[in-house]
Amino acid sequence: MSTSVSSPSLLQSASTWRDVLARVALLFFGIALWHKGLSFYGYYLLPVAWVLDGGLRRFRQVLNEPLVVGMLVLCFVLALGILWSDDPKFGFKVWRRYFAFLIFIPYLSLLNKERLSWAIAGLLAGYFGTVIMGVYQWVFAGAQGIAPLGMPYLHFSSMLGIGVILALYLAGTCRNKKTKSISWLLVVSLLFIQFNQNARGILLATLISSALLLLLLHKKEIRRLLAVMASLTIMIGVFAYNSTSLHERLAQAKRDIESSEQGQYGTSLGYRLALWDVGLHGIIERPFLGHGTGMAVSYFEKNIETYKGGVYKDLPKFSAIYHYHNDWIEIGMHIGALGLLAYGFFLWSWFLTFRTHQLAILGAALVYFIFLSGLTDNLVFFRQTFYLLLIVTAIGIGWHKAYGTVIQQTENHRTST
Repeated sequence: MSTSVSSPSLLQSASTWRDVLARVALLFFGIALWHKGLSFYGYYLLPVAWVLDGGLRRFRQVLNEPLVVGMLVLCFVLALGILWSDDPKFGFKVWRRYFAFLIFIPYLSLLNKERLSWAIAGLLAGYFGTVIMGVYQWVFAGAQGIAPLGMPYLHFSSMLGIGVILALYLAGTCRNKKTKSISWLLVVSLLFIQFNQNARGILLATLISSALLLLLLHKKEIRRLLAVMASLTIMIGVFAYNSTSLHERLAQAKRDIESSEQGQYGTSLGYRLALWDVGLHGIIERPFLGHGTGMAVSYFEKNIETYKGGVYKDLPKFSAIYHYHNDWIEIGMHIGALGLLAYGFFLWSWFLTFRTHQLAILGAALVYFIFLSGLTDNLVFFRQTFYLLLIVTAIGIGWHKAYGTVIQQTENHRTST
C-alpha cells in the first residue's frame, strides 16, 4: 500500500522538478546569452530541460511553425554544401554557426502560460543589464561596444535597434497609457544611445525599419501617421546634429570613398567594397552550387593575389578576413543560388510565423531589419542579435497562444455589445 501511495507522490515531485528546471532554463538563457561563457551553459541547459520535459513528444507541434521549417531547410542545404567543399572540417564549422540557432526549438517548446513570465523576466534582465553596461562603457570609459562581454559596437548597436523597433511597436499598439509612455521613453533612450555608436549601416536599418513599422501601424490614420513621423524626424535630426560619433563616421565615410577612388582599400568602407567585389565574382564563377560550405574566406585568400591585378592583395594587413560583411554574398559564395533560395525561404518563413500569430506588422519590421542589416554585415556572426530575435519570436508566439484568443474574444464581446 505504501508503494501505491508513494508512486503518485514521486511522479508529482518529478513533474515539479522538471517544471522548475524548465523555468530556470528559460530565465537563465535570457540573461546568459549576452556573455560568451555563460551562454555556453545556457545553450546546453535548454535541450536538457526540453528532453526531460517531454519535448521530443511535442516535436511535431513545433514543426508547425514555418520558422522551424525554414531553419531546418537552411541547415540541410548548408550541410549538403560540405559535400563539395575542399575543407569539410571548416565547412562543418561554418554550418555549426547556423545550426546553433535551432536552439529556438527547445526554447519555444518549453514555453507555456505559466512559464512565460520567467522567459520575459530573463529577456528583460539580460537586455537592460547589457544596455546599462554599454552606457557605462560609452559614458565613463569612452569606449564603443562592451569590452567586458566581448561585444563589439556592431553587436551592441544591433541589439539597440531591435529594442527600438519593439518599443515602437508597443507604443503604437498598447492601450495602457503608462505602458505607452514607458515605451516612448525607451524609443527615445535606445535611439539616442544608438546614435552614439559607430555602426552606420545598422543605425540606418533601424531607422528604415522603424519608418516601415509606423507606416504599417498607422496607414489608415494619416493624420496620426504624419504627426508621429514628424515627431520622430525632429528627434532624429536633433540626435544626428548632437552626435559626435555620427559626424565622425560620416566624415570617415567621405574619406573612405576618396581613398577607394584612388585604389586604396585599407578603410572600413573600402574593405567592404573589396569583399563584395570578390564575392560577387566568386558567385558568378559558380552560380548554382557555390564553392562549398566553408570555402568563402579561402576563396578570397587564394584569389586576391591575381584578381584585378592584385589590387586587393594588401587587404588582409588592414583586417583579418572572417566573412564577406553581407549575408547574401556569404551564403551565395558557400552554396550559390541553392543557398540564396534557402536563405530567402528562411526569412519568409520567419515572417510567416509572426503573421500566423497575429504579429504580422512586428514581423515585417523585424525581418526587414534583418534583411537591411545583412546587406552590410554578416548577422550569423552577431550571435547575440540572432538569439535575441529568436527569443522575441518565441515569446510572441507564447503570448499569442496564452492570451491572444482571450483578448480576441473580449474585443469581439465588446463589439457585439
